Amino acid sequence: MKCPSIARSVVIFGLPLLPLLGLSGCASYYTHYAMFPAENSAGESRQVRVHWDSADYPDWWLLSDKSTTMKVETECSERVWRLADDSHDQAGECGDGIRACADPARDTVAGSGQPASDATACMTVSSPDGAGRIAELGGRFSLRVSCEPVQRQIVQGDEEVNVDYIRASAVAYTVFARRVPRGSLSARLPAFDESLCKAE
Repeated sequence: MKCPSIARSVVIFGLPLLPLLGLSGCASYYTHYAMFPAENSAGESRQVRVHWDSADYPDWWLLSDKSTTMKVETECSERVWRLADDSHDQAGECGDGIRACADPARDTVAGSGQPASDATACMTVSSPDGAGRIAELGGRFSLRVSCEPVQRQIVQGDEEVNVDYIRASAVAYTVFARRVPRGSLSARLPAFDESLCKAE
């Protein structure tokens, strides 16, 4: 827990009034993660891992809660999706709320075979309480996937690399995420079964 301190004065008509000395606000830092089974676009059974970090401030503090982008990883794949919201510099121009935009060179619109554009939201997150920022998410939310990879395997150097990802679905995936103190033993992310990938 980190507690920044400030010294401010309320200024009215240029005159400092009611100096607030030593007012401090403490952020609590958390890691959020989930792991659930799903299929990739090739129809193979995989584990999908979702995770992000957050800084939660007291309601009376001057700053809003903050978060990193949300990562979505699929077992045996090198492709990592990063969902963002308008509080992040990385947020793309493919809609509002929590989203990850397509890479036109790597993604197609699911079920159509049509190339996706950078205005296509390939992944979006919604929650029962209507949270529009990752920092506002609770322990349950929905993840909708609307794209498929152009290629499931690509060649990098002398090796073939899997870049497939979680299968698109008309019905959103329901995700249940844990929130644990960042840096604690329980904050260690669940691991993928690498032996499964090597066997394939």
